[in-house]
Amino acid sequence: MRALHTFLPTLRRYKIMAQFHFNNDDLEYVVDDYYDAADFYDDPFGDVETPRSNNFESLDSDLEDDFETSKPKTDTSALEVKNGKDIQGIPWERLNFTRDKYRETRLKQYKNYENLSRSRDDLQKVPDLPKDCLEVEKGQTFYDFQFNTRLVKSTIVHFQVQTFGHISEEFGFWPCQHDLQTSDTIYLLHNSISQEFQVNSVINVLVAFVVFLAQLRNLLCATSKHDVYLMQNYSAMHWSSLLRRGKEVLNVAKPIVPSLKRPGLLAQSLNRVQISTMVVKENLMVAGGFQGELVCKYLNQPGVAFCTKLTTDENAITNAVDVYHNPSGSMRAVTANNDAQVRIFDAENFGCLNRFSYDWSVNNTSVSPDGKLLAILGDSTECLIAEAQSGKVVGNLKGHLDYSFASAWHPDGRILATGNQDTTCRLWDIRNLSQSLSVLKGNMGAIRALKFTSDGRFLAMAEPADFVHIFNTESGYVKCQEIDLFGEIAGISFSPDTEALFVGVADRTYGSLLEFNRRHYNRYMYSIF
Repeated sequence: MRALHTFLPTLRRYKIMAQFHFNNDDLEYVVDDYYDAADFYDDPFGDVETPRSNNFESLDSDLEDDFETSKPKTDTSALEVKNGKDIQGIPWERLNFTRDKYRETRLKQYKNYENLSRSRDDLQKVPDLPKDCLEVEKGQTFYDFQFNTRLVKSTIVHFQVQTFGHISEEFGFWPCQHDLQTSDTIYLLHNSISQEFQVNSVINVLVAFVVFLAQLRNLLCATSKHDVYLMQNYSAMHWSSLLRRGKEVLNVAKPIVPSLKRPGLLAQSLNRVQISTMVVKENLMVAGGFQGELVCKYLNQPGVAFCTKLTTDENAITNAVDVYHNPSGSMRAVTANNDAQVRIFDAENFGCLNRFSYDWSVNNTSVSPDGKLLAILGDSTECLIAEAQSGKVVGNLKGHLDYSFASAWHPDGRILATGNQDTTCRLWDIRNLSQSLSVLKGNMGAIRALKFTSDGRFLAMAEPADFVHIFNTESGYVKCQEIDLFGEIAGISFSPDTEALFVGVADRTYGSLLEFNRRHYNRYMYSIF
């Protein structure tokens, strides 16, 4: 079995990927002589901590000069950026084009994926788009760049194939397990919809599948301003921004045996899980897999507490997971799956308390701050509001033009943000769902991730690649900071205290974890008293 990413150089040479989205081909040729090859080696099966410099053992954050000389050269600090270095360490001075020119090219060539295909001309004809989109004031700075590391790298799941001309059952293709010819027509099952493709080459088939299943981008979670968890291949990694050190906390390539076993608990051992989504709250890590798996681990305990396959459906992806407290204070875990079901689990004994069925695959679900309402989004232009206790639909949100994959509740519980493949985020007042309050527009792609800060002052909105937008909610969402980078975005997360924002970049060359710190304009004033 070979990981699909081993084929990516071939995919790029054939330029097949360009028909779906634009890649960083032109940024790669200087890598071998600019950085040590060891810095880019990924071992998804290793048990040891990520390689690091021993100088970090006694790191004093106040000794900035010492830090600059001891950190790996692939990493980038705020001081280096102040002195002119790119935040991702891209050596623009050694390339044949400027950063601005490369950005212009990517904006022109990027192809946003849509399930309900519409031309841009069609979109312009829709009455409420773009006239309802807020005109925002860009150029604000709410979070300052702090650090970029490649000691840990966010990755989006790698799929497995048996040979270059053979598709395995893991891909969900039908028919499978035969040598594809260039005249073949195959049917790709995704979100309960059969998509027909003419096979121009086996590469074309592989690319089509990658695009369909790269829609899930919740693979990063910060539990404090110093602690963030992310997926790196088959490893769930912990990164300490204080020590600048990464450590594996869970390896899902190996057999996973649940430690919690009791009569009636539908636990089962798993192996080689391809993680599609994850969340970490109150010392509990919950992750979902592309074959309908659910993995629950307490970070302060060895092993995995609970794991199982939620469904035996062949189209069973666990699209989203969340952890929340119900109105009585009990901790619950919720899952959203391609089998059109939402499941509620007791987060202490992992018994399944409820399951709710809907008319389409559920791509995302999030729970209101009071634990009473569920936002349910999926393979529909409409989004639902349901009672968390019963699953009963109590509201219907209409306005999006394609399928939705992201949602977030404002901490006050009155505003819900939904992200869609129509390249917009809509804001809804839960007290009046007849129409959205505002529409926020991305630059080039679907809205794949949404996060509010715990104080409700900022909303972060991530596109599939290159752009993270931060809106000041107190300005009515019209003041915006735009983080401009290069690469697929695997996830975004604010720290619970709002002091840090982390962005995971999944890219073969420049895959990394970016850290931004909240700007406090009155810091100097306080320091002189």
